Amino acid sequence: MNFHIMTLFPDMIDNALSESITGRAIKNGLINIDTVNIRDFAQNKYGHVDDYTYGGGAGMLMQAEPVYLAYRSIIEKLPVEADDEDKKPRVIYMTPQGTTFTQAMAKEYSKEENLIILCGHYEGIDERVLEMIVTDNVSIGDFVLTGGELPAMMIVDAVSRLVPGVLGKEESALYESFYDGLLEYPQYTRPEVFMGKAVPEVLLSGHHKNIEKWRYEQSLERTRQRRPDLYDKYMNNKDKKTKN
Repeated sequence: MNFHIMTLFPDMIDNALSESITGRAIKNGLINIDTVNIRDFAQNKYGHVDDYTYGGGAGMLMQAEPVYLAYRSIIEKLPVEADDEDKKPRVIYMTPQGTTFTQAMAKEYSKEENLIILCGHYEGIDERVLEMIVTDNVSIGDFVLTGGELPAMMIVDAVSRLVPGVLGKEESALYESFYDGLLEYPQYTRPEVFMGKAVPEVLLSGHHKNIEKWRYEQSLERTRQRRPDLYDKYMNNKDKKTKN
């Protein structure tokens, strides 16, 4: 899978994603990170890609042309059919005005061969280029950051984990929080007793059916306590499946 990230700070992204699971996935050829420096497409000798906003207001705005040219440089590296309106790759713009990112979206994005992520800065990006190239407006929460690089890396990390072969064991992704709509159950490792606290006996029993039952019950209760919104959604979906 190929991630194409349009940014003003490519080193920030390259350095962070070269570590841990994503770093190993890159080395093994399972994912590819293509960082495109928007500043390389500035139409002036100073490399400026921002300007004052029409109508006044505080702060600067990223110009449309450098962003569009950066986008075209990516498209031109892809198969010809990618330039077809119906076959263009998805372009994710990281913005607090977007749809909140979820595990379901990560799963959907992991099926793409190419995913383009646009990172904004300053007061945002000229609306005209956003209308021209963006397919998905995505947020990681109701707060404002300096730029879109950190959210973009979160998207890459979450999506990469679902690419076949990236995780050592498929069940590592299968049983993680949010995969089936519930939070993950509590987990334990050695020693068996730590500062007077013992590992639940069922996990030492070797009885796999009882262990799975315990884990499900723990996930259910943890979700009810910590994320009642997810719990209600899960129970509603469960009731619908039962009735069908």
